[in-house]
Amino acid sequence: MSLASGLTMSDLILRGHQAVPESLSDMFRGMVARREAREPFQHIAGSAPFFGLEFISDSRALVPRPDSEVVVEAALRLLPDRPGLSIADLGTGSGCLLVAMLSCRPDITGVGIEADPDAASLATENIMRHGLEGRAGVMATTWKDWRGWQGVDLVISNPPYICTDVISTLDPEVRIHDPAAALDGGKDGLDAYREIAGLAGAFLKPGTQLVLEIGFDQNRAVREILSAAGLVGVGGGKDLGENDRVVWAIQPDS
Repeated sequence: MSLASGLTMSDLILRGHQAVPESLSDMFRGMVARREAREPFQHIAGSAPFFGLEFISDSRALVPRPDSEVVVEAALRLLPDRPGLSIADLGTGSGCLLVAMLSCRPDITGVGIEADPDAASLATENIMRHGLEGRAGVMATTWKDWRGWQGVDLVISNPPYICTDVISTLDPEVRIHDPAAALDGGKDGLDAYREIAGLAGAFLKPGTQLVLEIGFDQNRAVREILSAAGLVGVGGGKDLGENDRVVWAIQPDS
């Protein structure tokens, strides 16, 4: 009702004795019906909070989720504390990881890599929403075709990591309303990690950090993939639910 009316919770309480206008009642009931149909609340509201910021959210990309905030926190810790650095967000989606990073570090620039043109347009809108168009941009390409690997100082990504045969069991909010390409990580959920690790091992300049969101049961497998690609300093962290959620590694100096 607060969303439908534009009123604060306090305003709604103060006006509790008043009749609800018919137009507002219709809007409210329409929103409730959409939620009953399992459309994500963030799509109904048109926005989602993430890392203290508000992002445009719709069916073009994954809804920003609190669990991913620990990925940003890890990346901020690992990024060297000097100005002029550049970061890349692979599969940027809504752009939430990239925008959060740049909002915390006004001395750096970044680029979002996004193969899906619809998601790329959403990321661009969120970059503009936060006034970062002078320091960030989006390239509508695959990370395989991207040629900027050697020009960045940190790579962050929340790649697709759900096993293909598990997708049909997910909640309707995810299964129906999130883009399939942003969910499907292949038969074992690890296809994107193999591809990113191989590209990182081949093309990242020495000393560049790679920070990846992972599924709760993928910690060991992703660590092994990164090590096999020649990356070192492999580590990881948990989300607020104490589930493994982030793994990182670095391109060695030699």
